Amino acid sequence: MIVERPNLERRVLASLEAARIPVLLGACGTGRTSTLLRLARLLGPDRAQYLDVAAAATTPERCLASIGGVCRFRARSSAPAAVPASARAAFDALLTFFDQAAAPDGGPVTFLLDEFLDVRTFENFPGLRHVQRELVARLAASSARFVLASRFTERVHRLLRDAPATFEVIHVPSLDSEEAIALALAHDGGRRDWAASIAPAVVALTAGRAGYVNLLLDALASMGPASDPVAALAALFAPEGRLTARCRESYEFRLHRARGYGALKAILGVLAEDEPLNLTEISHHLRRTPGSTKDYLSWLEDVDLVTFQGKRYAFEDPLLRLFVRLYAQPVPPSDDVIVREVGMYARPRLPSLREPVPVAASSAKEVMLEGHGSGIIEID
Repeated sequence: MIVERPNLERRVLASLEAARIPVLLGACGTGRTSTLLRLARLLGPDRAQYLDVAAAATTPERCLASIGGVCRFRARSSAPAAVPASARAAFDALLTFFDQAAAPDGGPVTFLLDEFLDVRTFENFPGLRHVQRELVARLAASSARFVLASRFTERVHRLLRDAPATFEVIHVPSLDSEEAIALALAHDGGRRDWAASIAPAVVALTAGRAGYVNLLLDALASMGPASDPVAALAALFAPEGRLTARCRESYEFRLHRARGYGALKAILGVLAEDEPLNLTEISHHLRRTPGSTKDYLSWLEDVDLVTFQGKRYAFEDPLLRLFVRLYAQPVPPSDDVIVREVGMYARPRLPSLREPVPVAASSAKEVMLEGHGSGIIEID
């Protein structure tokens, strides 16, 4: 389900109208891709083209061919495109295509480039050592319009540090109450009272991340009138749960994009046990020198897995921390462990909760094992 973000969409469109290049930044599950797809619909198929750069960035030649094959626009130049003789020529041809693309009526077009940093894949080919910087410079000078998006906040900030002022960084915000209510109504078919009552708890438990909100609302809608956000969250964190799968994907993806895989997993395990911690505390737990630990932490910051505030480090995504607490173990967690950990996570976020945590292990297990149609532990 695509989340509608009216305020965010208006801000991006205003940036385009001001002849700027908006750059949407947000972690996994924050709704970057949904926003790009919504913008493509709002601008219209004859004026806008969404492109997943991460999927297309294989070799420059194949990338050029695949984008040319799906794009509805054609270059203004009437000359037939020559077959590129090298990877360098193919990348240049792709940038030229962006420059010269026109709508069917000859008007300007907008390219919505998702995960644009993945052009870095081309740096493995001769003559393409600095393709990210080349792309940024060329887009800034292009007559076409662009919206860029990436899940790597730190890397984009570093890339744009010396870029032209044309680029406007827009951080994807958490869902607000009205957006969460609108999404709840879409899941439940119109029960406004239910949507308004459940939305604050859902936003609190998910930190307002659109992807997590979507999954939790889907689980709650399937539970009927007696929907319990904490029980639903516990069910989603079952070994086969959809939230477990989503967090595992984000966890592994970011770790594989960083360096020092094993050491980074160890640091995340330390922070999962206790956060925030300073450098000395982490190095002590890790039994490594502060210097090497600092390097590891910088690599985690580079892929936005941890944040650094007040000389202390913590997880950037609170639900990802819960996932590590549950699944960074040699054996999967039992139902009782899931219920206990989810309860500990939920208590400070939902002040209405009282001791003991109001989710019995038996009831959580019933939710997890609910039959076909529950929508809670289906594997897509």
